Amino acid sequence: MGIEQNGCGGKVKVSNESKRNRRRQKKLSPVQKLYETCQEVFANCEPDVVPSPEKIEKLADCLDKMTPADVGLRPNMPVFDDERAPVITYLHLHECDKFSIGIFCLPPSSVIPLHNHPGMTVFCKLLFGTMHIKSYDWENELDKNPDGTVVDTNPPKSHPDGLRLAKLKVNSEFTAHSRTSILYPNEGGNMHCFTAKTACAVLDVLGPPYNDSEGRHCQYYFDFPFADFSVDGVSVDKDKKGQYAWLKEREKPEDLSVVGVSYNGPKISKK
Repeated sequence: MGIEQNGCGGKVKVSNESKRNRRRQKKLSPVQKLYETCQEVFANCEPDVVPSPEKIEKLADCLDKMTPADVGLRPNMPVFDDERAPVITYLHLHECDKFSIGIFCLPPSSVIPLHNHPGMTVFCKLLFGTMHIKSYDWENELDKNPDGTVVDTNPPKSHPDGLRLAKLKVNSEFTAHSRTSILYPNEGGNMHCFTAKTACAVLDVLGPPYNDSEGRHCQYYFDFPFADFSVDGVSVDKDKKGQYAWLKEREKPEDLSVVGVSYNGPKISKK
């Protein structure tokens, strides 16, 4: 047992184990800390189950502190060359049944089209560059259970042509100074589109990850202005029409090219 000063000038006893844990935390590389934080945050992860607000904030804070150097990236690397556009590179850091960690490397003008994240809680941190993000949530009548889970109380507003009404959540440019973006299974912009204004690197954490066999596959969408279509009984105030759009499912875009490559940055020790 050791002795340390407390903030009031007194002394408190600190176990050797506690001191060892503190030293270990100080020695952890940022990417190792991210991995272990994800393990803690998503320990009880299931589809449509959102971690507690405290755990959400803990992971967001960890991501906010990440830099390109922490994952072995530099803006002048070949994967960010504007001659590579529209090819996007994906660096796979980790995946298990609870969560995945990866980095999308986007050359200037490349686009990740509008797509969803079924049942997932998603964290996106822009490590460098300028990116435009546009995101939507379905326009449903929603209630919440006492535990905070969301329940659909009315069917989604839809159009005979397969269109479904969505509400615009984000339509802004982000930089490395922006805080981590967080989206949830039913809110926060679950469907989003990335457009690289400059070369960009996006650190992506999904909990749980996509899994086709469990029904969590990536679905892509077209989006159309609200005013382009009309549905009986569906109306919004004139000054709010820009906040809504009609979304329609589409096949994976033929011009979307994402190439997976090995991650060669600081190693993650997986216990």
